[in-house]
Amino acid sequence: MPGKRKSMKVLVTGASGFIGSAVVPALLRAGHSVRCLLRPTSKTDRISGYSWESAMGDVCDADSVMHAMEGCQAVIHLACLSSWDQIDSPLLEAVVEGGTRNILRAAAANANARVVYVSSVLAVNASNQPHVFNEDAAWTIRATNLRYSLMKRRAEALCGEAAVKGLPVVVVNPGEVYGPRDTSFVTAGNLVDFARSNPVLVCKGGTGVVHVDDVAAGIVGALHKGRAGVRYILSGENLTIRALAELTLQILGRKSRILTLPNALIRAVASAGLRLGIPLPFNPRVIPYATQFWFVDSERARHELGIRFRSAREALEPTLAWLVREAYIQ
Repeated sequence: MPGKRKSMKVLVTGASGFIGSAVVPALLRAGHSVRCLLRPTSKTDRISGYSWESAMGDVCDADSVMHAMEGCQAVIHLACLSSWDQIDSPLLEAVVEGGTRNILRAAAANANARVVYVSSVLAVNASNQPHVFNEDAAWTIRATNLRYSLMKRRAEALCGEAAVKGLPVVVVNPGEVYGPRDTSFVTAGNLVDFARSNPVLVCKGGTGVVHVDDVAAGIVGALHKGRAGVRYILSGENLTIRALAELTLQILGRKSRILTLPNALIRAVASAGLRLGIPLPFNPRVIPYATQFWFVDSERARHELGIRFRSAREALEPTLAWLVREAYIQ
């Protein structure tokens, strides 16, 4: 039941990923035991120092998910394609929507095990000008090229349907997550690009910035206290892309120039680069997202889950220190 802190066996999908590797120790500190759904190719170095059991399988394989759920009282579903290079992959639908369907069915078959589905603020809403959205925002975006957002929204719809049928499923929507050990450069790559460029080229857009440990705390908080069928935004300070670049350079003590390019220009260049296979100094698949404002309000998570979100500086400083220490930034 929400609010009770009894020890549970919790299945974690995506446990070896950037966020998952912060969730596993957070669950252990909360007194739970952890089972990780892993593929044979999963790299577990980020969670190797903790006590957990493994279940081999894949979220796309319904039978392996059902087997992994046996004996678990809860599941945290993080597994997703995390690389921008995979955003157009045909696997996206199978992993995000199909994988979520498999998790929900397995949870229902295991005495209605509690589910925390980790979505994204990219499924909440965005605008062309800075506007702050909460969990109840209507989806007003007309663009059809935001495939990741649309898949996450479809997975959330599945969660909503399951909640109506009585499954205790909670959705969390993290912002742009930063922290040390982002070895896949999911977001750390942004900071490396800012540090290495002069001038630094940015577009007009923005997002909420959040530390990975605060996201992990929010996920565990949703497991304990979240209301079934309810969304919780897990995000801190809202920053424009330019402000994010400025803060990065300030922390590093660098004086590089920052140039804001017109969104129409950068969208056209990105589209041409993808269509013609032209190498670009940025990942063109990011541009449809980066040229929007994904500003959000996390009051519900702060009030109901008791989560404190660090400032953007507090999120970036340890991330940049790690990047410098590991010589990703010279």
